[in-house]
Amino acid sequence: MTRTAEATRAGAATGRPRRGASPKTPKAPKSPGGAADLWRAVPWTLPALILIFGVVLFPAGYMVYNSTRKISIAGVDHGSVGLQNYITVLSRPELPGILINSLVWVVSVVVITVAISLALAQFLDKNFPGRRWVRMAIIVPWAASVVMTTTVFVYGLDPFYGIINKFLVDIHLIAEPFGFTKEPLPAFISSIGIAVFVSLPFTTYTILAGLAGIPGDMLEAAKVDGASALRSYFSVTLPNLRNAIALATLINIINVFNSLPILKLMTGSIPGYKADTTTTYVFKLLQNEQRIDLSSALSVINFLIVLVVVGLYLWIVKPMKEVS
Repeated sequence: MTRTAEATRAGAATGRPRRGASPKTPKAPKSPGGAADLWRAVPWTLPALILIFGVVLFPAGYMVYNSTRKISIAGVDHGSVGLQNYITVLSRPELPGILINSLVWVVSVVVITVAISLALAQFLDKNFPGRRWVRMAIIVPWAASVVMTTTVFVYGLDPFYGIINKFLVDIHLIAEPFGFTKEPLPAFISSIGIAVFVSLPFTTYTILAGLAGIPGDMLEAAKVDGASALRSYFSVTLPNLRNAIALATLINIINVFNSLPILKLMTGSIPGYKADTTTTYVFKLLQNEQRIDLSSALSVINFLIVLVVVGLYLWIVKPMKEVS
């Protein structure tokens, strides 16, 4: 028997390939996410897909469709008008003032909310007696209905029997009861205060979660280096809260821009549009003027405004950028 034959038999016996023979390439495992896996996942995701289509996609698509139709007050569709509804809405004389109100509304509520929440979160992060109860109390405005909370303020600010009005008179902050909900400017400013009040819990707890994620050794190192409490906050704490603040700000921008109950309850009885935002203007077009087509067009414009604002915010702030 030749040496080559012996080597071949030895390799076969030991499971090793003979010298000079190329080893067999093992088969690559099937990659997940193939068509078969996709079809197997359909029965599990189908209920959620149906819900998303029925609650989000279909109403949004129907709204876009209505924005290009001429619909009478009685709800009769008289055919397509192209972009005429958008032109009509954008050419209305009250729209510039409403857009300015919307900008003031969003910027004021978001900036004041984040500023107060930073202070509250820093306070709640300390150990003090009764901290758990204070934290629970902060959640109450978030857990309660926005409509219910606003209604309490509406009655409390009433000039005739409002307890808030009476309290302001008793502490001599105002000379006599004032009609906060009777004039556009006071009602609008009061609405900003209520919106800040109901936005504080979520923002505070988001920032509080960010504080809990800051490593303690970073703060200790700053203290050892001789940094004061104020310098340590602005140089160490605040930069590490970047993602938490960015998330809270982004969600607040979307929620505040689309907020209807507060302004509707506080300014709904005031004639005209001096205390309206684009969201309440949509409601008035639908309820008061019964213009489904115009309100649909303005709703689409609102959606585009939100997309642009969110896109610009993400581009400027870059919330996922790592802190250097």
